[in-house]
Amino acid sequence: MDLSLSGTTLLVIMLSILFIVWFFKRDQPHKGRLPPGPLAWPIVGNLFQMDLRAPHKTLIKLNEQYGPVYTFWFSGYPAVVVCGAEAVKEALIDHGNEFSGRYLFPVFKSMSNGYGIGFSNGERWRQLRRFTLSTMRNFGMGKNSEEQILEESQHLIAYFRNKKGRPFRADFPLRCISANIICSIIFGERFNYDNKNFHKLIQMVTEIFLTLSSPWTQLYNNFPRIMNLLPGSNQKFFQSVANLKSFLNKTIQSHKESLQKDFFRDYIDSFLLKMDEDKSGINSEFILENLLLSTFNLLLAGIETVSTTQLWFLQILAKYPEIQEKILCEIDMVIGSNRRPAIEDRAKMPYTDAFIHEVQRYIDIVPMNIPHMTTSDVEFRGYLIPKGTFVIPLLTSVLKDANHWETPESFNPNHFLDENGCFKKSTNFMAFSAGKRTCVGEALSRMQFFLILTSLLQNFVFTSVIDREDIDISPVTSSFLVAPRVYEICAVARKSDLEHLMNVSN
Repeated sequence: MDLSLSGTTLLVIMLSILFIVWFFKRDQPHKGRLPPGPLAWPIVGNLFQMDLRAPHKTLIKLNEQYGPVYTFWFSGYPAVVVCGAEAVKEALIDHGNEFSGRYLFPVFKSMSNGYGIGFSNGERWRQLRRFTLSTMRNFGMGKNSEEQILEESQHLIAYFRNKKGRPFRADFPLRCISANIICSIIFGERFNYDNKNFHKLIQMVTEIFLTLSSPWTQLYNNFPRIMNLLPGSNQKFFQSVANLKSFLNKTIQSHKESLQKDFFRDYIDSFLLKMDEDKSGINSEFILENLLLSTFNLLLAGIETVSTTQLWFLQILAKYPEIQEKILCEIDMVIGSNRRPAIEDRAKMPYTDAFIHEVQRYIDIVPMNIPHMTTSDVEFRGYLIPKGTFVIPLLTSVLKDANHWETPESFNPNHFLDENGCFKKSTNFMAFSAGKRTCVGEALSRMQFFLILTSLLQNFVFTSVIDREDIDISPVTSSFLVAPRVYEICAVARKSDLEHLMNVSN
């Protein structure tokens, strides 16, 4: 009797086994009552239905068919997608505790292994978040931080002024100012814009985000074992991660060698001293691995998301000179040209504040949010979502919700102004997410946006080298972080007379 099996038979057997494994794995979460969704294929789930370059657009489209809560399968595991302002607020705020977990995609697990403030859970996350918020208040907010941002703005102004009105790309200097502000908070140091090590640091961060925002991320998260065997983006991405961690480890070691117990220089010092205080604590999370990954998380978020938003500011101003003119007039009336801006000026400058908010709403910088996870079984809108379920609170569905914004797909500062021209808050503004996992750097980012923008517009008018009608400000599709198309701009030194302001709009 011939017991040998043909290649076709082996393939059928292997696929059958994989299907059985997938079926039972798929069936496990249904101890709860997950919401319905599109039919998923064995092994690959709904992968073939997804636009890998803009997955949030796929999820928005499915919302039209399945409603505000549905299930979408990423390979062998389900995600509960939450769409629309009401549903997202209900999940993140009304059920804040239950939806406060951080789901570790394979790419994030490879980066952090669950350490650090960005991708930890449970007691580890609670300890790190309390500490980081407290430390950010000491080093990242308040009058000292305001002065630091304004001083750093002077270096940016000098860089722009040296261009003498000639065209240049603003993405690099904007990364420099964002990097110096967060570096000053994390390890008490700023760098000259021409420092080679500084360039390497910025390049590492940029490369990490470029890869995270590419289709590679979706493929890696679905098939990590297969992707690890392939050459290309994998090696480059994880090498950039390793290089950045090496840089931070050296910085931490240097701080350990020069640490003074009665003097806190920065976030790393504060963490090291907390480690020393808690070294006998059995359940303390103040360990080197959490210090390394927390600084890693803060550096990534503090450089790329802030600088990208500020690049949008300048390119939108170049496209809409009439909007720029209104902000310039507001700056002249409230601040003038003889003193630096102050954060308290923001309350007297409703149009400028509305512009900043509308840029954040319109660009929708992290449309799919950072992955959430249920921390316990939770009843939500008639479904029982089990503990540990991957949840996508779709921020783009809030920031572009047609039920709450007059022109959701168009840039319109009037979204944040009332009929009297006063600034109008909106509970549907979730650029920093909402609930328990709101961005820890929100207050610092808001301060940076206002002070840097007004400092620049005190000194320059921003124009484009191409016709403003040709400037495309529609967000570039992305699987993680949405970036603008980068155009060369001109920073033209301002004249003090009103005639120049009128000429800007012509």
